[in-house]
Amino acid sequence: MKSSKGCDPTSCGPERTTENYRSAVDQLETEQVPDIQGIKFRYGRIRNTEDKQCNYCKTTDDLQYITEGDLLPVLKPVQARRLVVSWAQNNSAAPIPTSVCPSPVSICSNPPASSPSPASTTSTSSSPGGSSTFHPDWVDNFQIPWQKLPEELLQSLERQKRPSPRLRREMASEIMKVCSNPTKRNTTEIGKRMVAKYPKSLQDVIEGDVVGPGYHSLAKQLQARVDNVKRPNTPKIKKRKPASDGYDTEEVPAKQKASVQDTYGCVNWELKYLPLSETGDSQQEKKEKLKMMFQEMNYNTDDMKKLVQSTFYTQRKDINKGTSIRQLTQEWPFLFNEAGMAAHFQELTGVSLMECFLANVDKKCRRLLSFLKSVDAPKHKQVQDAFIKFQTERGQLDGCSGDIIQMVLLLLAHFGEKEENLFHYVDTTCLAQEVLTEKLPAIPCIIVCGSSCFTAGTFMLSIDQEVVNDHITSFIHAFCLLFGSYYCFNIHYPVELRSTLEFFQRCFFSINPERGTKVQWKKNKKVLPVNPRVLTLIADLADYEWT
Repeated sequence: MKSSKGCDPTSCGPERTTENYRSAVDQLETEQVPDIQGIKFRYGRIRNTEDKQCNYCKTTDDLQYITEGDLLPVLKPVQARRLVVSWAQNNSAAPIPTSVCPSPVSICSNPPASSPSPASTTSTSSSPGGSSTFHPDWVDNFQIPWQKLPEELLQSLERQKRPSPRLRREMASEIMKVCSNPTKRNTTEIGKRMVAKYPKSLQDVIEGDVVGPGYHSLAKQLQARVDNVKRPNTPKIKKRKPASDGYDTEEVPAKQKASVQDTYGCVNWELKYLPLSETGDSQQEKKEKLKMMFQEMNYNTDDMKKLVQSTFYTQRKDINKGTSIRQLTQEWPFLFNEAGMAAHFQELTGVSLMECFLANVDKKCRRLLSFLKSVDAPKHKQVQDAFIKFQTERGQLDGCSGDIIQMVLLLLAHFGEKEENLFHYVDTTCLAQEVLTEKLPAIPCIIVCGSSCFTAGTFMLSIDQEVVNDHITSFIHAFCLLFGSYYCFNIHYPVELRSTLEFFQRCFFSINPERGTKVQWKKNKKVLPVNPRVLTLIADLADYEWT
């Protein structure tokens, strides 16, 4: 390319510099202009060249015939190469609507940088995934290439059978042929479409019950496959921070993080207005009536539930402004009672605390226990040891309660989370005032009156090192009260119990938000919206064949 120095300014224009190019490129994208800020671009020459070769660009399809040499009168060599590569990739990845092309530069959705680095140029020209540099929303037009998937996989999908994990990994290979570095948003969107087309084969289902939106584990598997394939090409010293795709709370300002976690899973976290039939005085009157009923211990459960529901507005106001647990036990004692908390929990989340849990236990408990015993225990010593321990402790305790105790303890072993973070053991005859509260964790905790959950006849519930209910006669009620406390009182899941609590939340209490997290946030520690270990167990259970 000849230097512009020494040329007639009326035909060549002044020397093209980075500053002049940047000031002109925006206008070049939208209109053909021969002279911008003193720079004369020789359109006549490239137009003549194209007229001879392809009668000028009449449609976008003609762009594939333009060569690097045709662009040199207008662009620098490196910029010309990038533009030609971009046109070639656009032509192969997705058809561009046919239209008249006013100038060679206007088709590029992102103008080429004024001084691209050699590394970025090489990446764009050598990798099919480079197209995502110009089209970050390529996934919106992506057509899943079903016909290119392995025959064995297609047979499973068409027969409505669940394909093996090995076959599901094959799906990611075709995605990477279009974009070598898809984001989590991309794989999630593609996973959602795949599940929509073949729900019987790909949904997250346990005993006929869809877990969450049904596509989380497939999206996770697609992303894991992408990460494994591209790992050898990832720089080991300096990695780029991945762009946020809106699926977690990491981009939420620090002041808002608490409220995001508090409202997680709730449909009615804070009411703006009192019910039309209520006033401040009526709320106070009902509150005092509830306190009187609790003290007398002589009340109709249905009447109590109605009063709890009608005073929900005032309860949330007190909780959300940070009233201490000790004061709440005095002002709203029924919130720590089985029926009272269940009424508040349903208003708050839209989920029936006890009924939902027991219905899911009937569907999934036996399958989960069978999987943990026959598949998980041989692989993990802590699960095997827990099974051996339970055989001696469980004794003659049969039925639903024994299965639920075993399920909770085995899940703790499976996720490697400590039992003492969930249970605190005291003597069988221990009273509430005798419990050493300084030894209790601050998080909700079940106090077991006895040496084992299987043999204990009484349980207590503590929150913030306060015994809030000292007479719970059923483990099922104790566990539901513990779980409900996290939502009713704006308590985050502790990191030490995050997997076990989230698994129960999604599979047994049917709370499945697609965004946000209930896990306690720690600085410089990324918290994912769906725990990968929970997704893995859900997928394994869906794959597990049992009779």
